[in-house]
Amino acid sequence: MVAMYTIAGRQVGSHVLAIATLGITFTGAALAMGGKKAEDVTQPPINAKSPQEENFVKEYVKKAAEKVEGKH
Repeated sequence: MVAMYTIAGRQVGSHVLAIATLGITFTGAALAMGGKKAEDVTQPPINAKSPQEENFVKEYVKKAAEKVEGKH
């Protein structure tokens, strides 16, 4: 036999309460872990000897990124 509990004037079995508890817990966990993740777009430092070299490297990386994005 199943233990019965009175909830809101109705008799509910303990197995129904257990299933409801597990369902709500796992659904809440799945919803909490879902969603869009923010991308971390960090780049290594540019060790340039002059400002011109640093600008050249930045422009080169920018053009390469645009070229790669254009292929997708």
